[in-house]
Amino acid sequence: MDRRRRRHPFHPKRQAEAEITPPGHDVWFFGYGSLMWRPGFAFEEARHARLVGYRRSFCIYSTHHRGAEARPGLVLGLDRGGVCEGIVFRVAAKNTHRVLHYLRERELVSGVYREVNVPIDIEGPGGHVRATAFVAERAHPSYAAGLPLSVQARLIRGARGLSGLNLDYFINTMRHLSELGIRERELERLLALTGPHFGREAGAPQESPRVAALQRATRDKVGGRFRRLRPGDRNRFPYRRHMND
Repeated sequence: MDRRRRRHPFHPKRQAEAEITPPGHDVWFFGYGSLMWRPGFAFEEARHARLVGYRRSFCIYSTHHRGAEARPGLVLGLDRGGVCEGIVFRVAAKNTHRVLHYLRERELVSGVYREVNVPIDIEGPGGHVRATAFVAERAHPSYAAGLPLSVQARLIRGARGLSGLNLDYFINTMRHLSELGIRERELERLLALTGPHFGREAGAPQESPRVAALQRATRDKVGGRFRRLRPGDRNRFPYRRHMND
């Protein structure tokens, strides 16, 4: 009798995930930071959404989009625990591959985010969907949990990356949260330390000259526990982008 186990084409967990968003179906993507106000891709609809089990937090050192190796910034990540409200976007099946490629190029630059499939509560018909989200990778050297608000403010106020000023990123995110009626007490306290007057500027562009002037006048040192990425770190995490593609 052949006692060898029959080999299945999929691991049970991977098979379950594949059944959630099978080929030919529209896919949802969850935005909680810059994706809310600058998604960068075509979508069929956008809805107010709620993710349980993760919270919005400035827990990622940025040395690419909103900072540099010499002067890192700080950007939002989904960290474990709590609840996060944001926007969920429905992308047509025919555009799914292109949007996934774009988001992986945008979010998985250094591997500090992990691509996951999570249950989302949404407003309106349906009530629940499965969505792709990018959560913080706690093992990554750029994971920056537990920084005091004063250190977070100093990092955000003085950093600039390929996508612009770190403070513009923060202010635009806070403005969009306000428009959605979402209150984040800790982020409001952080804004009060960073640039409260800019946060009240109605109708400000995504790149404010006033914010740029503040950034030029700021010479804050990095501080905190930031450690620059080593060559080995760069090879250790970005494999997910190539594996997913």
